[in-house]
Amino acid sequence: MSVHEEQPFEAAIEGSLLGSGWLAGNPAHYNRQLGLDTSGLFIFIGATQKLDWEKLCAYHGGQPEAQRHFAQYLAKQIDERGPLDVLRRGVKDKGVLIRLAYFKPAHAITDDALKLYRANRLTVTRQLAYSTSNNNTLDLVLFVNGIPLATAELKNPLTGQTVEDAKKQYRETRDPKELLFARRILVHFAVDPDLVFVTTKLAGDKTRFLPFNTGSDGPGASGGAGNPPAGPSGYRSSYLWEQIWHPDTWMDLARRFLHTDKESKALIFPRYHQWHAVTQLTDHAARNGSGHNYLVMHSAGSGKSNTIAWLAHRLSSLHTAPALDDDARAKGLHPNEPVFDKVIIITDRVVLDRQLQDTVFQFEHVPGVVQRIDKDSAQLAAALQGETAKVVITTMQKFPYILNQVQGLRGKQFAVIVDEAHSSQSGDSAAALKKVLLKLGSDDVDESGDLLTASALARGRHETLSYFAFTATPKPKTLELFGTPHPVTGNPQPFHTYSMRQAIDEGFILDVLRNYLTYKSYWKLANANPDDPEVDPKKAGAQLARFASLHPTMQAQKAEIIVEHFRKHTAPRLGNRAKAMVVTSSREAAVRLHTAIKKYVEMQDYVGCDSLVAFSGDLEVDGVEHTEARSNGFSEGELPERFAYTAADDKHAGTPKAKQPTEYRILVVAEKYQTGFDQPLLTTMYVDKLLKNVAAVQTLSRLNRTHPLKAQGDVFVLDFVNEAGDIAEHFKPYFETAATTPTDPNLLYTAQNAVTAYPVLVNSEMQAYVDALLAAEQKATSDTALQRAHGALYRFTEPAVQRINALAADDPEAADTFRSALRDYTRMYAFLSQVVPYHDEDLERLYLYGRALLNRLPRRQDPSVDIGEVQLTHLRVSKTGEHDASLSPEGEQMLPGFLGGAAGGQRDLEKVVLSELIDAFNDRFGIGLGESDKVWVEQQIVALAEDGTLEAAAMVNDESNFGVVCDKRIEDVILSRHDDNGKLMQRYLDDESLRSQLNQFARRQAYQMIRRRKGIA
Repeated sequence: MSVHEEQPFEAAIEGSLLGSGWLAGNPAHYNRQLGLDTSGLFIFIGATQKLDWEKLCAYHGGQPEAQRHFAQYLAKQIDERGPLDVLRRGVKDKGVLIRLAYFKPAHAITDDALKLYRANRLTVTRQLAYSTSNNNTLDLVLFVNGIPLATAELKNPLTGQTVEDAKKQYRETRDPKELLFARRILVHFAVDPDLVFVTTKLAGDKTRFLPFNTGSDGPGASGGAGNPPAGPSGYRSSYLWEQIWHPDTWMDLARRFLHTDKESKALIFPRYHQWHAVTQLTDHAARNGSGHNYLVMHSAGSGKSNTIAWLAHRLSSLHTAPALDDDARAKGLHPNEPVFDKVIIITDRVVLDRQLQDTVFQFEHVPGVVQRIDKDSAQLAAALQGETAKVVITTMQKFPYILNQVQGLRGKQFAVIVDEAHSSQSGDSAAALKKVLLKLGSDDVDESGDLLTASALARGRHETLSYFAFTATPKPKTLELFGTPHPVTGNPQPFHTYSMRQAIDEGFILDVLRNYLTYKSYWKLANANPDDPEVDPKKAGAQLARFASLHPTMQAQKAEIIVEHFRKHTAPRLGNRAKAMVVTSSREAAVRLHTAIKKYVEMQDYVGCDSLVAFSGDLEVDGVEHTEARSNGFSEGELPERFAYTAADDKHAGTPKAKQPTEYRILVVAEKYQTGFDQPLLTTMYVDKLLKNVAAVQTLSRLNRTHPLKAQGDVFVLDFVNEAGDIAEHFKPYFETAATTPTDPNLLYTAQNAVTAYPVLVNSEMQAYVDALLAAEQKATSDTALQRAHGALYRFTEPAVQRINALAADDPEAADTFRSALRDYTRMYAFLSQVVPYHDEDLERLYLYGRALLNRLPRRQDPSVDIGEVQLTHLRVSKTGEHDASLSPEGEQMLPGFLGGAAGGQRDLEKVVLSELIDAFNDRFGIGLGESDKVWVEQQIVALAEDGTLEAAAMVNDESNFGVVCDKRIEDVILSRHDDNGKLMQRYLDDESLRSQLNQFARRQAYQMIRRRKGIA
């Protein structure tokens, strides 16, 4: 037999399994009609449940009849309940409970506790003939106590076949209707020496295999798809049989991981990185106890919700290891004791609650183990004190209000899982969470009972709290709060990584940088003011850029580009289901661009381009009040579902029975739906906003979701503002893995000195405030009472407010610098006190008092800049390139460490005359513009202002009466200049809405221009 054939590979795997505790199965013992290895089944029952089995034998008239009856009854139970439920809960026959498996207890105090667990019979059977209609065989089948749970097809590339041939074999030669595949096996493995793929359901040529590989750099590291070079076994894929198929792991997977998704009814088998992350996290906590922080940097597409569910369930019953090292014992840890009393999940995602409830119930089969806090702080307090709920799901915002509702938490240990951890977890809400869980003022926080010391101590790390933080895009603060110090450099880094690179390589997300189109807006302005005022260049520059960006002609051109691109490139994709998002820089920009898109679609009489707009609050644009609900015609809460609707999936579309009358394909957003919005049908994003750092990654990642109809070529980004290379740079830290440098603890003392250098703060006043604050927090019995107490405490800051007012009158710049220094200090302390164990009362006092004082300090007036009347004279929006901005592997990326605020006070920049500033802008943004780029609307305004009839009317009328004359004259002026821009003129004449908008804009501009020329305000 050649060593290059499959049999040696198969034998090597079997040999490894037999060496780890598996037994060799006999194909002849497999009952094809029942789908069971009856020999293994009854050996297990006889060895573990002798007395119960004798009862059944008595019922059925002897051993042979009892075996025949029970095997048939068990097969029927598996058909009805599935093999997982039968393994976990057993079956009752004639009132006798027969267990089909024993799982390892959470703790093993004595060897007897493991006796039944060790009696499980795990058998591996080679070349199993499984069918009642043919003699096809499977390379490997894995049984637990006679129940088949997994199959494997093995291929050796040295024979010319790979894992792809194994997939093909499952798809083409394995009938999904066979008993073994339809109602027995949980998971199928396609394996070769290099790669592993899995599926939990055979469906012919529609069978979907998922990669089950460690990653090219090994598990938990920042590699791509595949596996690292082979180890001693000689096979890259040896982790499958050495780790995953190890008896302890295999039984744990059946007990704690495999479950059925309630909505899709699909069986969920963990991907390798999910299993590895949960295992590594729980192993570390079991060996080291509570008091450690962990950062899990898992990309979108990693299956984070399931990972959190498995981790939460595992932590809720986790015990310390049976054998502990000297360091663990020195910390007071003892073997086989619970590590955590409660698991608390901090998240805003309701879907995670439902998923956890369903998943954990399948494991525990006990209701109430998972509880979501959806009412008030009293509900949260009850859940933390009660015995039933092991996993509590809530939001960070609820913790500050329950300090005095929680009793009996002293000495309790908590695991806190933070979903999408960011630096917001470092502020007062996080400190309040710690105070609640540690019970402010109890002996384990502050032996002296001093409230100020307790307040300071509550901010740092604690031996009774462990944080497990999940994010795909950690900021430097996140890394420092939750990261693990590198053993050599000390730089904070993730505890476990599943990289964006690997997720893309494995096909779980799409690469949003592959098709990146860039456009650039070229424009020129003219100063139409009769004088040339001096202006602050920074503020006036922002106004000039905003004027150009929001100009009706600019909006109209971008709307035309968006709609035409959408119709040509996006609309037909995904079977006419594809959708697009337009990201704008402000609420006003969103309203104006959405309006421009709608008008262009209406003017062209296009169908299939209906749009929605998303923004918060209300705002006035051109004298009209706008809200999201008013613009869309339905409430904000309905938008995700309305936008998700597709006519292609509605058999009644276009009829009165349709699920909704309109299909929306384009969504225009301003600071909404740019994070956390999961819509797989999004294929295109139009970006009209400057994007940087994490915001760039989170925003563009709305496109990376996969869909059965969606391929890499369907994804487009069309960017009006950013350069493709700049966006790629922003993605780099999150493509593989990120690290940062630790903060210098003395930065906070530097910031403290910057505040106390001014003659404003008095220690005795600060102490009086802090004493009253902490006492009020202890006495408050409700949310309202606590808020009233805080409001009453502002009187303690009155002397400092008077001193800062006096300083502002004498030296405004000094007062402003003090305010900035105090603001920087409070921000720094809120973060650094979570990382560095200062335990410094002076720092805590200044922080608590400084927060209150900042709310009372008068702000220095920020004079606005009036740029007067400015005209957009030239405009061209042109495509500048089509880019593949995809990233190449470069390894770990360093994020800049925390350097503090040091913003300083406001300072006045040297002013420049407006015309010079406009010239500078024109030089920058007006490169290459000529006569053909002149803005048609502005040409008409100048023509109107130079018209003698209108000039006379403007001199003697207000603007409203002037409009009566102007509106009659506008069309004559436009028609007399029709050669300047025939295309836009035709739009003006054909589109009544556009004509009305431009008339209003033109007469206002012309009226003001005429009167300024004549020196009339």
